[in-house]
Amino acid sequence: MSAIDELRHTIARLRGEGGCPWDREQTHQSLARCLVDECSELLDTIDRLDLPHMREELGDVLIQVIFHAQLAQEEGHFDLEEVAREVNEKLIRRHPHVFGSGRLETSEQVLAQWEQIKAVEKKERAPGAPPVFKELPPRLPALMYAEAVWRQLGKKGLAGQSGVDSGRVARLAAELDPETLGRMLFEIAAAAQSRDLDPEGSLRRHADGLIRHVERRVQEAAATA
Repeated sequence: MSAIDELRHTIARLRGEGGCPWDREQTHQSLARCLVDECSELLDTIDRLDLPHMREELGDVLIQVIFHAQLAQEEGHFDLEEVAREVNEKLIRRHPHVFGSGRLETSEQVLAQWEQIKAVEKKERAPGAPPVFKELPPRLPALMYAEAVWRQLGKKGLAGQSGVDSGRVARLAAELDPETLGRMLFEIAAAAQSRDLDPEGSLRRHADGLIRHVERRVQEAAATA
């Protein structure tokens, strides 16, 4: 029996008759915070390149994946095999330059093709006019969310319609290095705390407003075209 199968059996036993009372009480919703916590701890080991502890934290994240699959299996929805099969098929489908006849030479070409394939898949699932912004994970931290929104604006050539001062962004970018960036972000967080402001919520609301602004401008332009 593989180590993965042993872990699956362990979690199934914890959930089964005579298993652990805590494990038997859990639901997808109650485990959501555990998943966030375990991913955060894994990210910490990655930031520090602490490989021995990274192995441990990867295991904790794996527990969460298998636990959610076990819950879904008990409810008759899917099991871990189906999860693995679906993601494996997706990897093969999105890498035709490896598993097909085409060849790509650069990471930029790979990423562009990946987005094209994703767009086709999404259109097949939900036909209709595509939105300006691709769907982003709703629980994405605000800083990562804002970064993803700006990246999409750049890819679609819409930065100029966002109301963001691109010249100021360029000047800031020219001055940044990892240490300076960390200091600036910390100082902003400290200033927000001193005024009892919520930097996470403020940044998320601003990014959401920027999305609505750009979507509205694109729709108005399409209506008058």
